[in-house]
Amino acid sequence: MVKVETRERQDALSRSIAAAGSQAEVLAAVKHAARAFEFEYVTLLAKPMAEDEFLSRLLIDSTLPADFVRQYDSSRFLAQCPILPTLFGTMLPRSWTLEDLEDEGEVPAPIRQLMRRFNVTTTVAMPLHSLEGERFLLRFDGNRSPVSRCELNELAMVSLHAFDVFEKLRRAERSSLPSPLSTRELEVLRWTAQGKTSVEIGRILSLSDHTINTHMTNAIKKLDCVNRPQLVAKALRLGLIN
Repeated sequence: MVKVETRERQDALSRSIAAAGSQAEVLAAVKHAARAFEFEYVTLLAKPMAEDEFLSRLLIDSTLPADFVRQYDSSRFLAQCPILPTLFGTMLPRSWTLEDLEDEGEVPAPIRQLMRRFNVTTTVAMPLHSLEGERFLLRFDGNRSPVSRCELNELAMVSLHAFDVFEKLRRAERSSLPSPLSTRELEVLRWTAQGKTSVEIGRILSLSDHTINTHMTNAIKKLDCVNRPQLVAKALRLGLIN
């Protein structure tokens, strides 16, 4: 009976994801899947770079309470969490409970206290990789019993299917949208991504390094970044450069 219910649930979720015609509809289907597995929150986030300080900048979509994210960022917890960086080096899903974290003692107590306050006591994290090499994480969080191996496998299948559909829609949308950067800004950004300095780019483009720096500053502001590494990473994630 359990196997029949599992198959019916899997089929229903698969049909819902396959029928999605937009990124928002895919994410809505994933949120429905979260509820089917008794999770309160679902989050899709990009892999943090070394210079990233705020969780809010990484979120693509999330049902986490705004107060949770605000408190997480105000305490600079992103740099203090030892788990998040390890999740992007594998293709396998991972599940844990708050009790596991307390027993292991690796996650600082203030982070655990924040998680408990917002009922983030059980988590499933699914690493995801785009065709362009971008890395993402789909998280299911809530206050429920530990996840069984069968449930973990189900959620992995749901996550992979949803991300495949999401990525196809995202690539189609990106290809139809004009770039927020000018042609020259994109040109400078492409050379920057190849490791060229402002002086070197200036020589290549027959421009002064001051002009190159101006283009970079404008691009950083337009994409809401704080420095060049983050700008390059975000431009790659948005498909503005290859």
